[in-house]
Amino acid sequence: MRHFELPGRPISVGAKGMVATSNPAAAQAGLDILRSGGNAVDAAVAVAAMLAVVEPTQTGIGGDCFVLLKKRGQPPVALSGAGWAPQATSAAQLRESGLANIPADNVHAVTVPGAVRAWEQLLGDHGTRPLNELFHPAIVAAEDGYLVTERLARDWARSANKVCATPQAKAIFMPDERSPVVGDRRFNPKLGRALRSIARDGADVFYEGWIAEDIVTSLQRHGGVMQLEDLADYHPEYVQPISTDYRGYRLWECPPSGQGIVALQIAAMLNRFDLSAYGALSTERFHLQAEVSRIAYAERDAFLCDPKHSTVDVEYWLSARHIDQLVARISLERRIEDVQCVITPEHKDTVFISVADADGTVVAFINSLFDDFGSGLVACDSGVLLHNRGCGFTLEAGHPNEIAGRKRPMHTIIPALLTKGAEAVMSFGVTGGHFQPAGQLQVLSNIVDYGLSIQQAIEHPRMLARGDSFELESTVPESIWAGLRQKGHAPVATENPLGTCHAIWLDHDRGVFMGGSDGRRDGMAIGF
Repeated sequence: MRHFELPGRPISVGAKGMVATSNPAAAQAGLDILRSGGNAVDAAVAVAAMLAVVEPTQTGIGGDCFVLLKKRGQPPVALSGAGWAPQATSAAQLRESGLANIPADNVHAVTVPGAVRAWEQLLGDHGTRPLNELFHPAIVAAEDGYLVTERLARDWARSANKVCATPQAKAIFMPDERSPVVGDRRFNPKLGRALRSIARDGADVFYEGWIAEDIVTSLQRHGGVMQLEDLADYHPEYVQPISTDYRGYRLWECPPSGQGIVALQIAAMLNRFDLSAYGALSTERFHLQAEVSRIAYAERDAFLCDPKHSTVDVEYWLSARHIDQLVARISLERRIEDVQCVITPEHKDTVFISVADADGTVVAFINSLFDDFGSGLVACDSGVLLHNRGCGFTLEAGHPNEIAGRKRPMHTIIPALLTKGAEAVMSFGVTGGHFQPAGQLQVLSNIVDYGLSIQQAIEHPRMLARGDSFELESTVPESIWAGLRQKGHAPVATENPLGTCHAIWLDHDRGVFMGGSDGRRDGMAIGF
């Protein structure tokens, strides 16, 4: 039980439905759908659409998404809404132009946005409500305005230069040449018009109609190579979810090109150790999780890619023999010196949605623009802010993740489900780019290894070790900083809070949902 005299949030409880996400207005939109008889999929799409308006630093209809869905008594389902690079993309030409990697604000970082067709596919197969009903709160927010929340205001100010770089973005996001403060009202009527059009005519208007033409024309003005066919030919895909055991539970992730396999590798390695023998806030725990993460991220950066373009042997990566080989490298006393990591741009901006309904359906849903305000490029007439997911590619010749036409980049956004036996017990996700796999296992370990509540597990101090970088949040005790230095680490204070987590725990015996929401952002968990 939490200490009620210390800062912290309560666990949210409910019996008929629950939503947990990063913005209160979006959470309420989802809860309204559940209260009116909609299911978890309906609510998740309503939340995603609302977040696309009220959290433009994080997400939008110009981004990608991934979904894990679990219905009572049925196996998990995974949907990939990862878009691809335009057909005419050439890594050689990009290298010849002088690029060593793909900058966040470069037009060639814009890949086809996969989210809108993924939402429609998911809704058509598993939902019960029409798009026009689910999009209504988002349309009202775009046209009549929404209030800027605290963390959103902070992130907005940090990206002022990006959104002032083009007149289209500036007109929407900095119309008075200043970033908003908490409580300011902001509008995006062009986006409202686009949402109305999609709600009326379906996703095809985004991929084959006037919005598609607007996106392509706008990108070509900046030197982009996207064509209408790149959008029209794109469709989301159901993919086979992957999983591994963790202390008697089953952790489920989407398969590559997403980095969910990294979370599974971390889980499989940690399964070889008794973390409960150490304190939840201890040097030993932080050192061990750091070393496991460094090994898994190094493997990711060397091999992870779009499996349609190069082999990604999931079975081998998660095999007991390979995990044993990786664990054998770890010393409990000293930092590994030779873990190599490919340097890729930072990307920490994503939203996660967790929804559960009274019928036992659980949804883990993640949507992202990849970077603060994505690429910073806005489609002129539709107000669609375009992501920069192409930054997830490398320009290294011959690398499995080298950018190419109709290829999907290595993806950082990963929803997660935890099952016990045949039923889901938790839907959760941790935003924050590279941090997501390590963050998921820190939250999961806090619950399973240390018995923390779902809310306590989310609020617990965090760390991220990757390559030679080791970031700690300011809430980590000084004794751990000192102990890590003695083991050869060089920890530094993180510039930003490490990710945000939203989660729902399902207590099937009592028929109760327990939700947690991260104070590192503005959101909430709310049930009824």
